[in-house]
Amino acid sequence: MQERQVHPALKLGLELGPVLAFFVAYVWLRDQSYIVGGTEYEAFILITAAFVPLMALSMGVLWALTRRLSRMQVVTLALVVVFGGLTVWLNDERFFKIKPTIIYAMFAAVLGLGLLRGQSWLQFVMEGMMPLKPEGWMILTRRLALFFAVLAVSNEVVWRLMSTDAWVNFKTFVLPAALFGFFMTQGKVFERYSTEKPD
Repeated sequence: MQERQVHPALKLGLELGPVLAFFVAYVWLRDQSYIVGGTEYEAFILITAAFVPLMALSMGVLWALTRRLSRMQVVTLALVVVFGGLTVWLNDERFFKIKPTIIYAMFAAVLGLGLLRGQSWLQFVMEGMMPLKPEGWMILTRRLALFFAVLAVSNEVVWRLMSTDAWVNFKTFVLPAALFGFFMTQGKVFERYSTEKPD
């Protein structure tokens, strides 16, 4: 099925909206606790309970508009549902906090496995977005696999050694900024190995 085009701002809003909503709700309610069904829940748990369906709804709308979700988006949504559900069910925020670790470690492992086989599985996922020569894809894949591994370790350090406030800020702002910064610093690779002819 052919992908439909939507306005980039709308697409970005659907992708980042749930994360920003989580942050705003946490800042607003973080010092509160609530009794639900005779059990006390911290605000973080209840916000997570709202975040999971909001994320699913956002990805559903994105799919309805574009008729396409990337493999990364599908995997991320599945892990949000699993670990968000465990967080609420067991009333334990640690499950939601380790989700980024698992996501980034999984991506690093998958890319690393492809590299061991002499293949760039990143090219398989993103070839239509970035036209690169095979050697360019291999360089970018090695760098991104290492970068994902660093993000996984960083998330572990932050959630285990710092406060929940620090982790929420890290998850909301630092991780997306780091990913954006990574691709911005790969301009030389895109320029040198691009398959598109300059105008």
